[in-house]
Amino acid sequence: MRNIRMTVAYVGTRYAGWQVQPDRATIQGVLEGRLSRLLQEPVRIAGAGRTDAGVHARGQVASFRTDARIQLDGLRRGLNSRLPDDIRVVRTEEVDIDFHARADARGKEYRYRLAHGAFVSPFDAPFVTAIRGTIDPDRMRQAAAEFIGSHDFESFCPTSCALDNKRRTIEVSEVIDDGPFLEYHVRGNGFLRHMVRTIVGTLIDVGQGRRPPGAIPDILASRDRRAAGPCAPARGLVLERVFYEEAT
Repeated sequence: MRNIRMTVAYVGTRYAGWQVQPDRATIQGVLEGRLSRLLQEPVRIAGAGRTDAGVHARGQVASFRTDARIQLDGLRRGLNSRLPDDIRVVRTEEVDIDFHARADARGKEYRYRLAHGAFVSPFDAPFVTAIRGTIDPDRMRQAAAEFIGSHDFESFCPTSCALDNKRRTIEVSEVIDDGPFLEYHVRGNGFLRHMVRTIVGTLIDVGQGRRPPGAIPDILASRDRRAAGPCAPARGLVLERVFYEEAT
């Protein structure tokens, strides 16, 4: 038995997220189906993160076990030849049999891209959220810094989230001005469902003057989803990288 780790990139626009769902196209479902046919055995994949419908990834990590003796390069090339153009396996490697893409992940990095220019090019539109009206990046940067540290993020996840522990540690939280675009970069030891998109929605509120930059600590302390901003659209969000012990 072998344990294979894959780094996967995908455009999530036409998928109902990562996780397999009945009668809906998902990244996990496509990968499992094509892998099973390639290796001629049933394959079940574990992903490092369950990205939502419409969310993209440059560095998603997945792992699976197999009895097949196929070479790693042949596996990558053979799988990519069977995958649709919006999913690609970037890297394959054999890892310890106990490795698990989700359980062993020690952190993730996301980027969210906003467009605040006069118009959005159709070549950018699938990957950015357009901002209507003016926005102040300096106010957003002040607010973004308030997320650094260890906090309970109950205010930034859906009320239906059943996890008991909603405390997460954020190492990087910054807004970068890139001409007609703004990018929010965030890195932490874990993220709740909709957490990054709700942070972005709140930062947009701050940037457009609907809340003060100093409101973030009070929103966190409230542990009330109604206190935070809206959940920003999925299309601007990219899972950039997943961190493991050997990468730290």
